[in-house]
Amino acid sequence: MKTLRHERETISRRRFLKFSAAAATTVQIVPRNVLGGPGHVPPSEKMNIGCVGVGGMMGAGDVRAVSGQTVYALCDVDAGFLGKAAALHPSAKLYRDFREMLDKEHGNLHGITITIPDHMHATVAMWAMERGLGVFCQKPLTQTVWEARLLAKAARKYKVATQMGNQGYSHEATRIACEMIWRGDIGEIADVHAMHGGGFSRGITAWPATEPVPETMNWDLWTGRAPERPYSSKIAPVHWRGFLDYGTQMVGDWGVHICGPANWALNLGHPESVECDFVEGVNPVTYPSYSCKIRFPARPHPRMPSATMPPVTIHWYEGAAARRFAPPGGLTATDLKGFNEVFVGSKGLLATGGRGESVRRVPETAMQGFVKPDPVIERSPGHHADWIRACKGGPPACSHFGIAGPYVEWLLLGTISWRFPGEKLLWDGPNLRFTNNEKANGFIRPVFRKGWELKDIGA
Repeated sequence: MKTLRHERETISRRRFLKFSAAAATTVQIVPRNVLGGPGHVPPSEKMNIGCVGVGGMMGAGDVRAVSGQTVYALCDVDAGFLGKAAALHPSAKLYRDFREMLDKEHGNLHGITITIPDHMHATVAMWAMERGLGVFCQKPLTQTVWEARLLAKAARKYKVATQMGNQGYSHEATRIACEMIWRGDIGEIADVHAMHGGGFSRGITAWPATEPVPETMNWDLWTGRAPERPYSSKIAPVHWRGFLDYGTQMVGDWGVHICGPANWALNLGHPESVECDFVEGVNPVTYPSYSCKIRFPARPHPRMPSATMPPVTIHWYEGAAARRFAPPGGLTATDLKGFNEVFVGSKGLLATGGRGESVRRVPETAMQGFVKPDPVIERSPGHHADWIRACKGGPPACSHFGIAGPYVEWLLLGTISWRFPGEKLLWDGPNLRFTNNEKANGFIRPVFRKGWELKDIGA
């Protein structure tokens, strides 16, 4: 009997993977006043988690990272990816459309992971939070500045546990970097340089030739709120991040990791301005290489309320622009090998590497006699574990949307700046607008395809 039941389940799942058509594109939304998940799960019990986006390195990685809980449902627009994940989690319910999953299962779920292209992060996260579910959303949280503000407000309104997937925030080296800076190891910091020379879809300057949509993929669901475009393997499933319609290029792929120590240590909030000082390869389809300067005013010191931190400028370089970075303070390329963020202080320099996973005074001779600072930041149980603990009633996760939203807001100003090279765009953070360029304001929020609109919510 046990064997027969397993055989029927296997056949059912095979039929799903072979013949699954697109789920209905219109799902009736339950009124918000009757929404809500089961609330916090007790610490001693396992969460029921739904995973939206289960393919590729990060999709599979996020499913694996929460597998100590109950992977209750799996969702992916590509049946091939879904099938691979289903083989590892045979009891999970399977969905192609996240809307169907959330409408049918929100009463059975405690939270979801979101590991899909940038342009759909906010849409899925909003559907989940409106239904009372905790959300772990991969970096860079959102594709646009307006969406980042929206998710921060929604997390606060619906009182759900959240976390952005910038795992460097949970690494001890990032916390040590903060503690070194707060101790005053390099004095007052006026400039931070951060860079990544890579990129996606470099050299593509026109829309790729149309290709047949793979049988396993629902391209309309993949497209989501973005404009309707023909499918190309040069876009999905791998290279979408370089396209203006879907991604954020390197500032969203790596910048959100690299600049994490600066955001935390320097208590960065609303900047005053952003200015692109170099751009190369502008075209109507993909992101160019560029560098920009994001200036912040003086701010309260995060550890000494009576003290202030001086104005600081974040210099971001991506793609070919990274070659223009000149090591400051007499440093050489050898001094900075393995590092991608450099803090320039009045008493010295400090560098971090990877996702904030290494930290050191530079040059190396500056580490002579170094004593590690006393830990003033609690060490992390792990980035996913931090979110799971928050979902079970523990303290907020280290990169919850109340932190991640404002962080991503200032970071994504870079994705607007290159369109106005040499122009200092003055930023009014509280009102989410540029005060001296109305055209630039047109890039703060996305243009939604009909039927995929998101509405603003109260503060």
